[in-house]
Amino acid sequence: MSVSIEDVKKLREATGVSMMVCKKALEEANGDFDEAIDIMRKSGEAKAADRAERTTANGVVVVKSEGNKSAMVELQCETDFVANGDDFINIAETIADKLLKGEISPEDKDLPEVKDAILKMGENIKIANMKVIEGEKLGDYVHTNKKIGVVVSLKGGSEELARDIAMHVAATNPDVISPDEVSQELIDKEKEIWVDQLKQEGKPEEIMEKIMMGKEKKFREENALLKQAFVKDPESTIEELLQDADATIEAFERFAI
Repeated sequence: MSVSIEDVKKLREATGVSMMVCKKALEEANGDFDEAIDIMRKSGEAKAADRAERTTANGVVVVKSEGNKSAMVELQCETDFVANGDDFINIAETIADKLLKGEISPEDKDLPEVKDAILKMGENIKIANMKVIEGEKLGDYVHTNKKIGVVVSLKGGSEELARDIAMHVAATNPDVISPDEVSQELIDKEKEIWVDQLKQEGKPEEIMEKIMMGKEKKFREENALLKQAFVKDPESTIEELLQDADATIEAFERFAI
């Protein structure tokens, strides 16, 4: 029986086992996902498959930067005990180093380092996210607990400014750079809530539209990096900080466990 590449990817993501092994197991199981896992349990991949369904709610975020390039890796595991261990952190850093050097790509989730870690540490371990960011001026920040990592790319400004903004992004978790980038779909969902709230408050119909416009403006600005008050100096917005430095934000990326 032929199986789809989507099913093979799904099984690989769930088990950490290679694409080839997943494809073979699915074919043998006639496409049945659970039976394919049972087949792998009976093979040399048994230990990894046994742990496939365990929740990975812990882990670390690692960022490696050099010149105008940064590599980000979010490596997940089951317990905080494993996440805080030097062996686990070293694996995440090794993967980030390879990503930075171009030895692997962000799509390469089926890595031998991960498979070996699953067998050695006795937990379900997986790469949740990988990203490469390039830019004129890059700043990165990883929180002390290694649960949050951010990279900011600036045009103009300085690496110090980029790092300050990265620290800000770690703290505030903005969705977008500018207010106009907030999706209309998200706005529409919020509007449904606002309408219900205003009706419960007994607001007259003739002023509801004006109130809604104000709420939308505030919501967009609260979720946009440029309009946020800088955490290190709340008297200034990120936008003002950038204007003073004659800089613009090209992109930012935030990983969080």
